Amino acid sequence: MKKIGFIGIGIMGKSMVRNLMKAGYDVSVYNRTKSKAEDVIAEGAHWCENAGQCAFQQDIVISIVGFPKDVEEVYFGPAGIIANAKPGAYIIDMTTTTPKLSVRIYEEAKKKGVFALDAPVSGGDTGAKNGTLAIMVGGDKEAFDACLPVFQAMGKNIMYEGKAGCGQHCKAANQIALCGTLASCAEAITYAEKNGLDPKVMLDTISTGAAGSWQLDNNGRKMLVEDYKPGFMIDHYIKDLRIAEEGAKDAGFELPIVEKVLAMFLKLQEEGDGRLGTQAIIKEYNK
Repeated sequence: MKKIGFIGIGIMGKSMVRNLMKAGYDVSVYNRTKSKAEDVIAEGAHWCENAGQCAFQQDIVISIVGFPKDVEEVYFGPAGIIANAKPGAYIIDMTTTTPKLSVRIYEEAKKKGVFALDAPVSGGDTGAKNGTLAIMVGGDKEAFDACLPVFQAMGKNIMYEGKAGCGQHCKAANQIALCGTLASCAEAITYAEKNGLDPKVMLDTISTGAAGSWQLDNNGRKMLVEDYKPGFMIDHYIKDLRIAEEGAKDAGFELPIVEKVLAMFLKLQEEGDGRLGTQAIIKEYNK
């Protein structure tokens, strides 16, 4: 399986395409805004005019788009992935979307003899660039095994989570776990500043102990210098946290930490900061 169609050339997708090409795959690409794909086209990717064309005659089709409505747009309908994928192809949605939508894709693909996997990722733009993404996969185990070399071209920690939708449930758990850490990082920096500490020295001190985390080492450092360039946008994180809330509601329980952190991000979004990186949460503490 050497021919891959890739849909969604954004912050993450562009680096993922590059890593697939480095691994020797023949990659065709589609993005709603062609200009965002110009550099990978110049590097050897083949341009397609729509999602269906990008899926046609490919061994594997990968998508990583923005929101559930975007996933529906590229997967369903006459010009969508499912209608144009060849029997026996593997279609992999790496967008963070709802588990229910992943199950729907799986069921519709199965009717056509196409194997569907949901495989959301964690690691942000840095992980995509370095090929070190964590990839959580739901679907048939046989399909996961067949696509493992493709996943290995883009990530390091690649785990099979279970049936269709389970990859998305694992990603929701990931977003739940990091939201408190992200907010606590902003709180720690604010606390240090308000009590006369040098926040950089504070981070250097606590990051090697029990409080150490990816958020401290990466987003914490960005907070110190007011670098709000998005590795992962607030708009997308709000979508993810709402997906987590929906999953919790369906299971009959609540997520109090998620609710508090989501409220802060919604305030930032209302103020026009939705396209900033999630580290911009510290702006709520600086008010």
